[in-house]
Amino acid sequence: MLGLKLPTDPRWVNIVEKNIEDILTDHAYCEQKAASTAISLIVGFPEYTELVQEMIALVNEEMSHFKMVHDRILEKGWTLGRDRKDDYVIALIKFFPKGGSRTTQLVHRLLYAALIEARSCERFRLLSEELEDKKLAKFYRKLMISEAGHYTMFLNFARQYGDRTEVDQKWEALLDYEAEIMRDLGNKETIHG
Repeated sequence: MLGLKLPTDPRWVNIVEKNIEDILTDHAYCEQKAASTAISLIVGFPEYTELVQEMIALVNEEMSHFKMVHDRILEKGWTLGRDRKDDYVIALIKFFPKGGSRTTQLVHRLLYAALIEARSCERFRLLSEELEDKKLAKFYRKLMISEAGHYTMFLNFARQYGDRTEVDQKWEALLDYEAEIMRDLGNKETIHG
């Protein structure tokens, strides 16, 4: 369904199991960054009214997810750790060249967002099926469904605002590139790494 070309190695869950505090901290910041992305799309492309409306809703949803993750951290007696760089996102955003028309820039940002949400969804599914902590597994199952909706929303907006054939070609190329990135990731206690 997600179109990812390289699935996450299931052994990644073993790394997560040993580092729950780290994964929850990383996840909390992923939710915060997703809200920031939505805000930046509103600021950068205010003339796209339908997009703005969806991004307003997304900001609220992502911040509610941030709170949910933060609450899990507090339940375990921990405090939110410091944010760390996201090697996955850093590598991913190097794919499309800088510049181009405003529409091209928007399409590229939407495709990046779609792919990040798709990978998050795939990782959350794995956590929901494999974590020994059944309460946490159930939590990730709920979030997985939400991420799937975000992935399709961003991809559909890219197809709506760009030339469909061109957007689909870019999407396929981005998926191939992302698979190459993933060959070197999956060995850290981060949502994407």
